Amino acid sequence: MTKQEWEQQMVFEILEFLRSEIYLDLRFFRVALEELKPQIKEGIESMGTNGQTLFVPAHKVLTLFRSNAQFLERAYLHTVLHCVFSHLFIGGERDKQLWWLACDIAVEHTIDGLNKPCTKRILSWTRQKVYQELEAMKEGISAAVIYDWLLDKKEEALNELWMEFYVDEHAFWPKKEDQNAPLQNEIRNRWNKIARQTKMEQKRSGEETGEGEQQMLRQMKTKKSRYSYREFLKKFAVLREEIQMNPDEFDLGYYMYGIDTYGNLPLIEPLETRETKKIREFVVVVDTSYSTNGILVENFLKETFQILTEKDSFFQKSKVHLIQCDDKIQKEQVLTSKQEIERVMANFELIGGGGTDFRPAFAYVNKLVEEGILKNLSGLLYFTDGKGIYPSKKPQYPTVFIFNDKSDEEEESKVPPWAMTLKIEKELQLKWQRESGE
Repeated sequence: MTKQEWEQQMVFEILEFLRSEIYLDLRFFRVALEELKPQIKEGIESMGTNGQTLFVPAHKVLTLFRSNAQFLERAYLHTVLHCVFSHLFIGGERDKQLWWLACDIAVEHTIDGLNKPCTKRILSWTRQKVYQELEAMKEGISAAVIYDWLLDKKEEALNELWMEFYVDEHAFWPKKEDQNAPLQNEIRNRWNKIARQTKMEQKRSGEETGEGEQQMLRQMKTKKSRYSYREFLKKFAVLREEIQMNPDEFDLGYYMYGIDTYGNLPLIEPLETRETKKIREFVVVVDTSYSTNGILVENFLKETFQILTEKDSFFQKSKVHLIQCDDKIQKEQVLTSKQEIERVMANFELIGGGGTDFRPAFAYVNKLVEEGILKNLSGLLYFTDGKGIYPSKKPQYPTVFIFNDKSDEEEESKVPPWAMTLKIEKELQLKWQRESGE
């Protein structure tokens, strides 16, 4: 055995030791700890991952294990938590460096709260001050919340935070343009499954959990669908055939040979259909209660319709039912073309002002489905502040409640488990404000 082979073997044994030490303190975390496959990679400052592989610098691990084994335990857990919290896959359009820092702070706050032998350390003044500021915001300490908090920080303060919270390499995280690629979706779904298994393991164990473990479990429950709003709408696309010749699959040579040889009998006909993913029927409901901001609603609709009417999003025969509702249906408009949408938005007026009750809108849409008026409903979007009465029965179509970034987290938690939720990102709302001249 060469020295290099011996070092690699020692590194793998050290990693197994780290897993064992963490497992003794966090038994319900077993599946997550065993998911990443280690691989030696020199030239990096610390360990890192792409969601499948744990990249490890052998010499640094051997050196650190002799001088500070506990740091390695924290670093291993830190990297795994990035995966469990889906940090690798949900950065979206955010500034990459700020997002990385926000994720590090979120994970370190979770680990510091565990107060376990494998992770325990004395908190620096910087950490104490940061955690106090974030907790005072009462918005929940997630990477998304921390990112918004970092946007107002000056470069000097950001550098101090980088020095304090840096733990692992993020260079292996998928690039922004690859975050929704099939492979990345597969990896993300795998980690979402692991997060669910971890919560089940904890519940099955019957062990009492301290505040630190509860904080970690809350982070696992955080909605992982932090796509851009544009990407989110694609989740409602349906696969169907649209009448349209596909020139890539039609050989004109064979077609003309048949015409010349056999008269009007072509050997091959052009394909008149092809499978495409586009939106057929959609329901957009806006909450028109007294607490809803009219400018915000109008900007939300403009953004939604802009996405729906793009070339590869709208069928030649499509319907969007726009419904305004507070505690009753106030108005419905059925839009079947880009021109109709433009006319409606040019003279849009918010109607309502009463209390919020989501049930009338669902009852009305259910009736449209039962009567066959909505035959291919791809989904329902409900834009609201969340302060209303939810229906108890799950509808037969996908549903998402969309909140602005100022919505109450407690209200969001009341959304029924059968519905999805999405919070309009702060960056998009800032864009709306600029375009509205506010």
